[in-house]
Amino acid sequence: MNYSQYFNSIVIIITISFLFSCNSGVKKEELKGLKIYADFPIGTAIKINTLLKDTVLQKLQKKNFNSITSASDMKMNSIMPKEGVYSWKIVDSIVNYAQENNQRLFGHNLIWHSSTPNWVQEKASKDSLWLGVFMKEYITNYVTRYKGKVAAWDVVNEGLESHGGEVRKTIWYNAIGKDYIAKAFQYAHEADPEAILFYNDFNIERDTLKLNSTLNMIKELQAKGAPISGLGFQMHIRMDTPDEVIANSLKKAVETGLQIHISELDIIFNKHDDTREGGIQVYENLTEEMRKEQAAKYKNLVKMYKSIVPKEQQYGITFWDFTDRDTWIKGFFNINDWPTIFDENLKPKPAYFSFLEGLKETL
Repeated sequence: MNYSQYFNSIVIIITISFLFSCNSGVKKEELKGLKIYADFPIGTAIKINTLLKDTVLQKLQKKNFNSITSASDMKMNSIMPKEGVYSWKIVDSIVNYAQENNQRLFGHNLIWHSSTPNWVQEKASKDSLWLGVFMKEYITNYVTRYKGKVAAWDVVNEGLESHGGEVRKTIWYNAIGKDYIAKAFQYAHEADPEAILFYNDFNIERDTLKLNSTLNMIKELQAKGAPISGLGFQMHIRMDTPDEVIANSLKKAVETGLQIHISELDIIFNKHDDTREGGIQVYENLTEEMRKEQAAKYKNLVKMYKSIVPKEQQYGITFWDFTDRDTWIKGFFNINDWPTIFDENLKPKPAYFSFLEGLKETL
């Protein structure tokens, strides 16, 4: 071996060693998980039975998140499928998981038109006065049972129409009137005065009319003394939702003084009309360029949240499932999409690393 060959070999060895050490650093950093770098809780929706049976999924969940929201098991149609019968078993298992793993448990939800059992709707249609009595009894029993174990509740979910600013004409509204929202908050507060109580809705990050109506409703609730303490932005964002529109919505929301929770985050590529099976398949395949664009949007969002929402109002960011394998988007809208930070094989996507960068950046 001549001197030139020897010198080149040394350069190659040094370069490989440097790259290996850099990659090792990235891997070690990745192993720490998202929650390590956040000044606020990082949460995810879970399906407890799926989670407990999947050790890989469970490991990722524990490593990256310190807050959980049940995707469906804590809704009324699961809690009270039959009149006079409460089903607590699954919720108890969620509480146990949260406590064993030192994770905050967020209660989703108390009153939502889409999870109201058929038997409740049928009985209310015959006796509207009964529904008001039932609502108080249900909220009181539920919240009291998990007092001190559930940190916060989505008290009313999606009380406004999908678009615009009208109050949604649900069985709750028709039987009790608009005051059902204020009453629900009052009942929840009486059952657990320490719980943070949220109003939660979708499209308010991009539908200005709906956002303004939500904020006006909150002002009315506050004027009445209703114990509302938080506003949840579901944030089922589309890639074509302008960042400046989202930023402006967050700025307006902050003025309420409420805790701000990004409560159901995912970012989709395709389109839909907000109805079941209303998806529009624009993209058939996920390209590398699309992955990069999605990553940039996730990073921008976390930076907006950190810079716009004051520290004392940051209730956290919750992903609505965190893997493309388990996303609700596909089944609900009947489209193929890739809206989360982990792929079908439970591997981190560029979106994961960009979100991590956004958490770590000093603003």
